[in-house]
Amino acid sequence: MKIIGPDSLVFGVDDVASCNQYLTDYGLIPKEVSAEGGRFEALDGTNIEIRHKEDTSLPAPLPTGSTLRKTVYGVADEGVLEQIAAELGKDREVIRHADGSIEALDDMGFALGFQVTIRRPLSLPDEIVNAPGAKANRGINVIGADEDADIVPRTLSHVVYFVPDQKKAEAFYVERLGFRVADRFTNLGPFLRPQGTLDHHTLFLVHTPPEMQGVEHFTFHLGNPSELLQAGKRFVDKGYESFWGPGRHVYGSNWFWYFNSPMGVHVEYDADMDLHDDSWEPRAVESSADVSQIFNFTLAKKWMPGGDPH
Repeated sequence: MKIIGPDSLVFGVDDVASCNQYLTDYGLIPKEVSAEGGRFEALDGTNIEIRHKEDTSLPAPLPTGSTLRKTVYGVADEGVLEQIAAELGKDREVIRHADGSIEALDDMGFALGFQVTIRRPLSLPDEIVNAPGAKANRGINVIGADEDADIVPRTLSHVVYFVPDQKKAEAFYVERLGFRVADRFTNLGPFLRPQGTLDHHTLFLVHTPPEMQGVEHFTFHLGNPSELLQAGKRFVDKGYESFWGPGRHVYGSNWFWYFNSPMGVHVEYDADMDLHDDSWEPRAVESSADVSQIFNFTLAKKWMPGGDPH
């Protein structure tokens, strides 16, 4: 099944206005925003949807009250949609919507949507770096630092679920939807990649007690580490609270910077994730700080030599 990855995450929240402002400040492009919610897009059209938690069009919440109400996956074509509908229809209700998408619950109770992907093709420049011993890519008299750089998230990267039964949850995505395990934290759960992408993971399952079931974080890919650091600094300057980072993960290799959010989940910037095909052999290790990050910085105020370090 050629599932590409998450096209949209739909949240039902208490404070719609704060969530609308947060996602705008994060850098997503506001679409159809009102007091009832809105859609906030990356450059390729993948997005976050915000609605009030009492919106009757939303799927029912998890018993824990998690604000994520639906994960919508993009697929390659109508044929894949029919494959998924036939497979999931064997043992659960599959709802068909007027827009052609389908909806069902996974084995943990998370609401899933599937649609022919809305992702727009992107053609954007690489990060241009001058490195000793390599070809001078940036060129003579070309400035690398731009304080006014326009930084917009490029695409929805991944989501992390807290689940009470990691083995059952993993079996559903692997056996029913064709996801592959990229790597595994033996005491937490797997990093999962659907067949339609080479990204290290679009879903990470973390085993937790039932009362914690929900979403830990989601993230969008930025163009490069420089964008991540600059976007994160701007976010902090707007008054948002850094939770973890900036740093770089070991599994997936992606740069990261996590922030607290009014949606009750953490929201991450990421950049430069590993790509894998089916020849990759998954690694397995017990999670710890040493294997979670190669390095982790702490943001400090601007400083210059001879200045006050405080």
